[in-house]
Formats: sequence, structure tokens, C-alpha cells
Amino acid sequence: MDWKAFEHWGRKIVGWATDYHANIRDLPVRAKVRPGEIASRLPVSPPETAEAMEVLMADFERIVMPGMTHWQHPRFFAYFPANAAPPSMLAEMLVSALAAQCMLWQTSPAATELETRMLDWLRQALGLPQGFSGVIQDSASSATLAAVLTMRERALGWAGNRKGLSGQPSLRIYCSSEVHTSIDRAIWVAGIGEENLVRVPVSGPLRAMDIERLDAAITADLAAGHLPAGIIACTGGTGTGACDDIAAVVEIARRHDLFTHVDAAWAGSAMICPEFRALWRGVEGADSIVFNPHKWLGAQFDCSAHFIADPGSLVKTLAIQPEYLKTHGHDGLINYSEWTVPLGRRFRALKLWFLIRAYGLEGLRERLRNHVAWACSLCEKLRRHARFEIVTEPVLSLFTFRLKGKDDDVQIAFVNAINDDGRIYVTQTRVDGAIAIRFQVGQFDTTEADVEFAFEVLCELAGSA
Repeated sequence: MDWKAFEHWGRKIVGWATDYHANIRDLPVRAKVRPGEIASRLPVSPPETAEAMEVLMADFERIVMPGMTHWQHPRFFAYFPANAAPPSMLAEMLVSALAAQCMLWQTSPAATELETRMLDWLRQALGLPQGFSGVIQDSASSATLAAVLTMRERALGWAGNRKGLSGQPSLRIYCSSEVHTSIDRAIWVAGIGEENLVRVPVSGPLRAMDIERLDAAITADLAAGHLPAGIIACTGGTGTGACDDIAAVVEIARRHDLFTHVDAAWAGSAMICPEFRALWRGVEGADSIVFNPHKWLGAQFDCSAHFIADPGSLVKTLAIQPEYLKTHGHDGLINYSEWTVPLGRRFRALKLWFLIRAYGLEGLRERLRNHVAWACSLCEKLRRHARFEIVTEPVLSLFTFRLKGKDDDVQIAFVNAINDDGRIYVTQTRVDGAIAIRFQVGQFDTTEADVEFAFEVLCELAGSA
């Protein structure tokens, strides 16, 4: 393809994208294909000769599109959103055109310096104190892994990377039963082991980690000769929106000299609204915080904001400096590849710059506040309906419900009926061992009418459940 053809097809694809988003409500939210159906349409062997773009685009429409679940659909109420606001998409087009590998300051000074400033913009927007520095990770999973590795190294006197874990006391990490499974993976990858992840029971309407039992677990581990390393707290847990008492967790961590990481992957975006910050009161005392602008804030995936109170500890854990990665003649530069597990880094800060400037913080706050209000309104409508019961109350824009008086099999069948119907998309979770249905409002273009439409669909399908 030459550059004239690139320009031609670029214009056509932008037009296709515009039409896609303009008409997305006409599509089923979830893909309606069977396992293996897409693969069966693909040739077994690669082509030996070039094929025309007209053929490629036709096959994209014919083969790929039927197998896509539409995450940008305004009636996507499942999981958490993976939003892509238009300015963010345009920024990603520029990033793709530049195709820079931004691992070091010298490999693209603008990428590094824009990232530093964008993370400080986000810090200010969230109301975090000046002491926090930030880095963009690909996902909250990577940020949590970096935090767990830092916990490990700090607890071992920075000897783990050098000596390994053999012969060391058993490291212990503490979290609630509501945390995301990315915590488990971080524990595996860090070599700490699943058996050393201590899950503390939850209590109260926010399903918060029981602080007395947390303290007791740490004390018991110390007495048994284990080595407590850190606590992972959550704000807005995936299942029900669980929120730990961050201030109390930080107090326990300081008492035992432990590293605290706060996973606010979804809910952190809402903290640009001051009225929601009570959900993570005390967060300024944490050592590490992560939230995903690519979830609720509108930044195209992937873009995870990781804030660190002491970046020196993170760099001490992850930095490797062979001669070919050194920047000679400049002192005090930030090389963000030393703050992350991957060496290679995309220019993710550009989409934040476009996004924040295109909407302003107040424009983004309005969207978040609307989503919360619409979710709460739907919750009340379902509460008053004879066929439904509320299982967990709204945390921001997430709540759970179920069909009243029905067993788990019926609940799952109802979820499947909703998703097979295609007009809306939801997912299930377990609350105290029983199936509940999650509903979360967060897609960037969702309207109040979309949420009211969801109520109509739920009522209609509940009649035959």
C-alpha cells in the first residue's frame, strides 16, 4: 500500500467508524455466534499473493463484525465499560501514525513529558496530594503486579530480585474476599504463592474488609514466623462495588510497617467528583493507587493511571539499566520503562491530553453524575417491581438484583435470556454464595432513555422467566 492509498482508505475507515457509532443501537450488544463459527470462515493457510483492500474490508464486514460484542454500545451494562470517546480515538490514530516506542525520555521526549503532566492533571482532578507521582500502565493488573513486587522487595530488604525467594520466610499479602482476580495473578507472578494471599472476611453495607480481623491475621502471621509484606484494599470491587475503609486499612498498615495498594480500577474515575470521595477516605495515606481512565473516564483502552507515593521504591524494584538504555549527559530524567514491567511503552498520554481538553473536567463529571443518578433510579424501579429484589445497594452506578424467590439456575437462565435477546447486556456475580445479576451504567454515550429501555426489557423478560 502506498501513502495515497493509505489516505484513501483512512478516509473510508473514518467514515465507516462514524456510521458504526451512529447506528450502533441497531446492533445486538453481544455477538450472536457459536464457538468456532468465525474460525470456520477463515482460510487455514495465509495468502501467497497480495489481496486488495476492497476484499479485506468486505471480509471484515462479513467475518469479523458478526463476531464482535459491541463494547461501545450505549446499552452495554455488563462488566465495566471500556470507553472510547471520539477525541481519544483521534489521538490513538495519531499515536498509530507516529508508531513511537516510548520506553525512554530520549526515544520520545514529548511522550515522557506529556505523561508526567497528564498524570499530575489526573492527580489534581482526583484531589490527591502533591506528593504522589504517576505513571501510565497498560492495565490495573500490571499496576497491581508492580505494587506487589514492590511489597515483596521492600519486605525482603530489596534482596528478592537478587537472591530469589528460596530460603526466605513466607511473605504474606492481605486483601478482602471482594478483590479482583488480578490480585491472585499478581501473587502468582511475584512468586509469593496463592496460599500466602490472606483473604479477610467482609462486613457492612459496603462489604468492606473487617479491620479487626485484618489486624488479627497480621498479628497471628507474625507470631507464626511469616513475613507480612502488604495490604491490597479496593474501592469499587468488581462483583458488587465493595469499598474498603481505606483510612482504617492505612492505619493498620502503618502500625505493622506494611505497604498499602488501593485498587480503584473502575471507581477511581468517579473521584473527579468531590462528592464521591468519601468512598476512599484516607486514600492520601496509601503507598500506591490505581484507576483506569479506559474504563469510565472515556480514554480508549489501554490506559491505567498508577500513582505512587514513593516512586523510588518502584524504580528500585523494576529498573534495569544496561548501557544501551542509558541517557548520557542528562541527570534527573524520568525513563518510565523503569516504572513498569514491560520495557516497551506506547504513547498513551496523548489520548488523555485530547480527552481532558475536549470535554473539560466538568464535562466528564456531568457524565459520571448522570450515570450514578440513572443507575440509582433504575434500582428503585426494580425494588418496587413484584418480580425483583435488590441484593446489594448501588455503589456509584453499580448494583445487583435477582428474580425474587428463584434459585441460582433460574437466575443464570434469566441472565442468558437477557443476553441472547441482544437488546441489553448484563453479567452475573455471586453475593454470599448466591447468584445475583450485576447492572452497571457507564458506557460513554448511554442516555437516560437507554437505562429506561433496560428496565422495560428486564420486566418483559422476567414475565417469562
